[in-house]
Order: sequence, then C-alpha cells, then structure tokens
Amino acid sequence: MQVKSRHHLRSDAVAALEDGLEEKLGVDLEGEAYERVEFEDADLEEVVLVDGEPQVAYFDGEAFLTVRGANDYEIDQRVVVVDAGAVSFVSGGADVMRPGITAVRGDVSDGNLVVIAEESHGKVLAIGRARVDGEEMLGDEGKVVDSIHHVGDDLYEFAG
Repeated sequence: MQVKSRHHLRSDAVAALEDGLEEKLGVDLEGEAYERVEFEDADLEEVVLVDGEPQVAYFDGEAFLTVRGANDYEIDQRVVVVDAGAVSFVSGGADVMRPGITAVRGDVSDGNLVVIAEESHGKVLAIGRARVDGEEMLGDEGKVVDSIHHVGDDLYEFAG
C-alpha cells in the first residue's frame, strides 16, 4: 500500500468521526493525534491513525474501525459472533456463512458494516458488510456477511 498523502485532521473532522463511531458502535475513540493517510493504488481509500495506530478506515466512504481498532475497544453494536470452526476461514478473508454464526449483538441491518468476532475470547477477526438483517443471520445455510478487511491483510499489516 503506497501512501499518497498524510495530514492531521481538523478538530471538527475529529468530532464528526468520533460522533459517527459512537453512534454506530458505541465506542468512544480516545486519542490525542488523528492523522489521515490516503493511498495511491489500494482498494482502500484512506485510514485514520489515532496516536499513530491505524484504528479507523473508510470502506466505500464510510468510517469504521479496523480490525486492530475494534480489538482496542469493547463493542456491543453491529457484532457478528462466529464459532471456533469458522475462525480459520474468517481470519483468512472468507465471507461469513450462517452455520458459523452463534450470535448477533446489537442492531444489524442489510448493508451495515459489522465487526466479526470469535466466540471464546471475543477477539475481532474481520470487518464485513451484512447481506441480511441481523435476525436473519442465524440458520443452516447461505452467505450472510461479505468480508472486506481481515487479520493479516494489507490494512492489518499497515504500520502507519
């Protein structure tokens, strides 16, 4: 991922970012310095470094926590929990299938960005986009979350 530009966010942009993530995920970003990093030729538009850590990314223009960022906070909204059998697949970038889901926490609507966490320790494995509403995610078959960022991908490895 080739960096195109970097600059610090203005206080109004920081406030809007913090308010948006509070509303979506119930998290209160805690940071002293917020820096926006844009990329040359990556699928990802930009990342926001919070105190030097890539905690927020823009997915299709929408600000959301990265996997690293999501693991730094207790998240109660838009969480899809998967069982141990799904961990290796989801960690490798696979989309999430109904049989692997054990719970959905918070309101999830079709098209929402969601956090995908494993059930035993609550570690976040991926960020995805819901294909159905949360109440339709449990079941026996079918793909219900498209993976867009996961442990080990370029964004996860980005060091700021």
